[in-house]
Amino acid sequence: MRQSEEGVFREFAEARMGPLFRSACLLTGGDTHFAEDLVQDTLGRMYAVWGRVTRLGNPAAYAQTVLVRCYLGHRRRRSAGERPSDTLPDRADRDPGDSALRMTLLDALRGLPPKDRAVIVLRYWEDRSVTETADALHVSSAAVRTRSTRALARLREQLGSSIGELTAR
Repeated sequence: MRQSEEGVFREFAEARMGPLFRSACLLTGGDTHFAEDLVQDTLGRMYAVWGRVTRLGNPAAYAQTVLVRCYLGHRRRRSAGERPSDTLPDRADRDPGDSALRMTLLDALRGLPPKDRAVIVLRYWEDRSVTETADALHVSSAAVRTRSTRALARLREQLGSSIGELTAR
């Protein structure tokens, strides 16, 4: 990679690291260590093909796709024997109600299968269309619609009325 391309990649990586990390946290159900690993793996893969990526025209969208594929690939490997803890470390938050809502949502997301979680994160957190989500996951649009409908129903079952209590504050 030439010096100028490396500088452009460095700027891209610095600008996208935060959004990639937030998406990775949602995908991993709040496991920040795994999320950091996913972001580093994503940026490493992006660096390896940076010349081709810049010709595509939208490196940010490509990075999100790579992130989701890294996540799903890790979940498919049998060697992924580490299990996340049920509790997250204590953190100081400004708004305890917001913290409770976030924790409740992360717990509910953690209860979804990996592919369903990926569909929910791409469709509703990343605000991608059904077609973009289908392309990112290499599935049909019908599969995305079906997965999102079923995943949302599971989330509603898991959250029940507790989400209303948390948002009413």
